[in-house]
Amino acid sequence: MICFNHNLIWVHCFANPVWTQHYDLHSHSTNSDGEHSVDYVANLMKKNEVKHWSLTDHDTISGWPMAETAAKRLGITFIPGVEITCERGIEPDVEELSRQNRERASKSWHLLAYFPNLDHENDLAKRFAKWLEPLQNSRIPRMKKMIAKLAELGMPVDFQTVADKAGGSIGRPHLAEAMVQNGYVETKSEAFERWIGDGLPAHVAQPKPSISEAVAMVKQCGGVTSLAHPLYYGVPSKELAEYCKSIGVDSIEAFHRSHDDEYRFHLWQACKEYKLGVSCGSDFHGQSYGQNPGNMPVPIQDLCV
Repeated sequence: MICFNHNLIWVHCFANPVWTQHYDLHSHSTNSDGEHSVDYVANLMKKNEVKHWSLTDHDTISGWPMAETAAKRLGITFIPGVEITCERGIEPDVEELSRQNRERASKSWHLLAYFPNLDHENDLAKRFAKWLEPLQNSRIPRMKKMIAKLAELGMPVDFQTVADKAGGSIGRPHLAEAMVQNGYVETKSEAFERWIGDGLPAHVAQPKPSISEAVAMVKQCGGVTSLAHPLYYGVPSKELAEYCKSIGVDSIEAFHRSHDDEYRFHLWQACKEYKLGVSCGSDFHGQSYGQNPGNMPVPIQDLCV
């Protein structure tokens, strides 16, 4: 039996895997929907004893140069990353959603891509950045449509106010923040749960690639992939692992802050069965969410990077 004192993971009948809490491979800055600057996030990582860090802003790599500089200053290994918004891979399973006490599944899946050996100034990085451009550009018309829907619902929001809250990729968290500011909801969570979450009255779907298309592009640029926060998709662990294996995804983010111990364990074992790696991430967006980065126990021999 092995016990860790953070998000207790009890493992029976396994041959003493080596665990670490020095990796956080999922975090966000003001370049997408995070609350804090890249430098501030880097300092929090250092404070929480993270030694290997990836900045994975949504659909943008604009934070890489600053993150690399901050990591060097702090003595942290920086792994260039990004979180790509993709089409849903498998339809959700009603029984799985019920087991996880979730009302609905996300209408998009998110693919984490890591480029441990990529210089952000080389041709492959520039090629990948160009591929991401349509995903970033689609966010603005989508946001304007959502704002128009809110106006029809009696909740006018100024687009520029929302845009000013986004340092790079504009997204729903910025709109939620503006809704709180205007007094339409008390919290950003309420904005998502009542109005702008998937399938709700002011939601507009974002044009996005399939998971397979995103995986192919990442591999062409020498990257490694991991399916982010699978709890949100409502798919049983083995079915999810089998699907990821079939389309070339390298790993699954089994160790995510939203996962309880039982779910982490089942995902980890499904990944082992299908010879997939795992990744770990706090999915840090900001301290006002009650989050802190780091403190993610993970079996180091199964890490994808």
